[in-house]
Amino acid sequence: MLRLLGEVAGFADGKRVDLGPPKQRCVLAVLAVEAGRVVPVERLVDRVWGERAPRRGRETVHSYVSRLRSALSGCGVDLVHRSGGYVLFGQVDLQAFRDLCAKGRADESVAVSAFTEAMALWRGEALTGLDNEWVRAERELLELERAAAEHDLTGARLRAGEGRELVADLYERAGKRPLDEAVHGQYLLALHQAGRTGDALEHYRNFRARLVDELGAEPGAALRDLHQQILTADPRLTATPPTSRVPRQLPAAPTPFIGRLDALRSLDALLDTTDTVVISAVSGTGGMGKTSLALHWAHSHADRFPDGHLFVDLRGFSPAGQPMRAQDALLGFVHALGVAPAEIPDEQEARAALFRTLVSDRRMLLVLDNAADTDQVVPLLPGSRSCTVVVTSRNQLPGLVARFSADHLPLDTLDVTEARALLRARLGAERVEAEQAAAEGLISLCDGFPLALNIIAAQARTRPSLSLATLENELRAGDLDVLDTGEPSASLPAVLSWSLRALTAADRGVFALLGVAPGPSIGLATAASLTAVPEIRRVLQSLEAASLLIRDGHDRYRMHDLVRAYAGNVARELPEHVVDTALRRAIDHYVHTAHASDLHLEPHRERLRFDPPAAGVRPEPIAGYTAAMDWFDAEHACLLAAQQLALAQGWHESVRQLAWATDTYHHRRGHRHARLDVWQAAELSDPLPHAVTQAFLGRAHTVLGNHDEALDHLHRALAMDASAAQTHFMLARAQAARGDDKAALDHAQQALELHRGRGQPAREARAASEVGWYAAQLGEYDMARDHYREALEMFRRQHDPSGVTAALYGLGYVEHHSGEHQEAVGHYREALALCRELGNAHAAADTLTKLGHPLVAIGEREQARGVWEQALLQYQQAGLDNRAADVRRLLDEV
Repeated sequence: MLRLLGEVAGFADGKRVDLGPPKQRCVLAVLAVEAGRVVPVERLVDRVWGERAPRRGRETVHSYVSRLRSALSGCGVDLVHRSGGYVLFGQVDLQAFRDLCAKGRADESVAVSAFTEAMALWRGEALTGLDNEWVRAERELLELERAAAEHDLTGARLRAGEGRELVADLYERAGKRPLDEAVHGQYLLALHQAGRTGDALEHYRNFRARLVDELGAEPGAALRDLHQQILTADPRLTATPPTSRVPRQLPAAPTPFIGRLDALRSLDALLDTTDTVVISAVSGTGGMGKTSLALHWAHSHADRFPDGHLFVDLRGFSPAGQPMRAQDALLGFVHALGVAPAEIPDEQEARAALFRTLVSDRRMLLVLDNAADTDQVVPLLPGSRSCTVVVTSRNQLPGLVARFSADHLPLDTLDVTEARALLRARLGAERVEAEQAAAEGLISLCDGFPLALNIIAAQARTRPSLSLATLENELRAGDLDVLDTGEPSASLPAVLSWSLRALTAADRGVFALLGVAPGPSIGLATAASLTAVPEIRRVLQSLEAASLLIRDGHDRYRMHDLVRAYAGNVARELPEHVVDTALRRAIDHYVHTAHASDLHLEPHRERLRFDPPAAGVRPEPIAGYTAAMDWFDAEHACLLAAQQLALAQGWHESVRQLAWATDTYHHRRGHRHARLDVWQAAELSDPLPHAVTQAFLGRAHTVLGNHDEALDHLHRALAMDASAAQTHFMLARAQAARGDDKAALDHAQQALELHRGRGQPAREARAASEVGWYAAQLGEYDMARDHYREALEMFRRQHDPSGVTAALYGLGYVEHHSGEHQEAVGHYREALALCRELGNAHAAADTLTKLGHPLVAIGEREQARGVWEQALLQYQQAGLDNRAADVRRLLDEV
């Protein structure tokens, strides 16, 4: 639709359309005001520019119209060229306004609804955003039309006996128009209908005196006749037709109402873009603010529904017991619509049919709050195309969406800005600013949960001596009692318990176990192992439908932190062995799936021995390298949490196994600190020092540049097992990292000798590669080249892409420093391709850095700059500031 009664704008699919600069919009406004009639180009030029018309005004108009056609595509508006001018066809709010006014003046039975709908089309001063002589004159004319429609609407409502609801508005209007007899006459009638006849007569005396004093004239005949009717209590002034009862059942809107702008816009768009029944199923966890949103929006648009507002709490989730029966809700509705109780049928279907008859063709709003399910809602739906329905429920009501094309509007948490505004509105800015740190802590802990924030604010207001810091400390300690006020409707644990009441006992048990599962989210396969429930997808869908779980686009589920804390409390009610067994299954699931994934990343790595997983555990099948990396990416935070849980439970072997299984992944992704953390956890879990743990701790410290700690752990490992080639291998890297390449070469050669002849070609190849690298650092290029070629051949025979990458990288280094730059570029590029294929970001950045040097040597300076810029970005993303600084210097030099 094209809008003129406010800011000049077009809308397509509920979205605002850019109509260009003011002059272009003015061309559109001229055409829209005269929609359906040809407007000559000369008139367009005159109305847009007046006496300052440009020399090429006609060409400019043609250009504007062409652009407007493109902009208005999809808005239901056409600009058509006709001889000598243009004509606009389509939906214009001004034309709709005039049509509705004409309908209201022609048919008294629909006058109220027609004029109300007409007035709702006004969104402020007409033609906002434009200003010239024609616009100002047209705006004044349109304002006269608006005032006339407003007067006619008031008259229609007074004839319907709605004076009581009009008193305040007419008092304000009469004050703005102190000498307008028509307005003051309506005010007199409204006062009389509101039972304030004495006030009406007094106002008439005061108004008559003002007319005589200022104009020297008596009131007109119409006002005098009305005065006489009021004096004689003429029953025609207050009579209401028996079928015109207008229910206004909306409860008071909650205050303050903060945020939810996207949700409000969605509801507005539904109302603006459809002429059929709108069923907006607002869903969300208990305490998320669904009812508040529905009532705030309903009150904001109450004037759009002149035939009334119906509201019912269906008690789908409440402490009162069973949800309300649909036939009981219908009883309240039809009685509110004027049907005597004796005339209301007993059967639900008959009541529903009567209800649909009563609301047929009436412009009404229905708010069906707290619905249990679709079946409860369906009998309450009107059959006409004139009503708007808003349904709130903790369930997602998929049946309502599928059967009636309902618009599902899920409600999530408030963002930080909205949460902060809510707390300030409830407590006052002064108190929040006085304890700003504690207030921010509460906002973070409540994580946008509206009910939690409101409870915290209520606690602080009713107990002013209680500091926000105290509340923060209690909530941070996981004490949900701070969110339990003792009143069921204002207690988060109570509100969440009502959601659980609608679930089966088995589903409640799954909810509890999910509350103690490690990590911020959980995948479908892990949930199956945790709970040992074969049909876990159905249970998770049930919890999601009840808004107790949130599912992302990757089949992962999470809970709001406070819901998770509540679930953890529910888990404490389960037998201890049930929870322990479930957690053991979850840890086994992570251990066995991580180990299988690790073998895809590094097939030639030593295999650990694992006990069979606990009964009920179903490790995930991982198909190949890419799937393994994807699994680690998705589960990384959960794997870290699982290791910490295993540490707390004293499951030492699982702690070490998780450190081992994640090591390659941490190296490939450059997660240096996480790599150190998991091995430190493994060290804590060791009843006695373990050589493997000490060795890997040393390597993790090496990567972070903690040289003393690295050597200390590695020497401990070597002391425990002097024949451990892997420890020599790691010592070589640690010595090189601290600048001692000679010691590094010595350890690498010892590792190679220990591997030779043991039938372990993969490890022998890796040791040969290491010897090649340290020999190259010492300038022994022939020795280095020989070892790298030997390693490359063995890696290729073993189909080890990681080893091939390392050997190619080393050969690139050797050839570059031997002056064979073109060969170096070839080796580096081949190594880089493999790094990217393996997802090894760290190694890719190192290879890019090295590749730049032979490129400069062969004169390809721009290519060198390009690869160094890529390396810089990857180092910055990985937080490797020292290496990023080195590359930045290279870029400056080139």
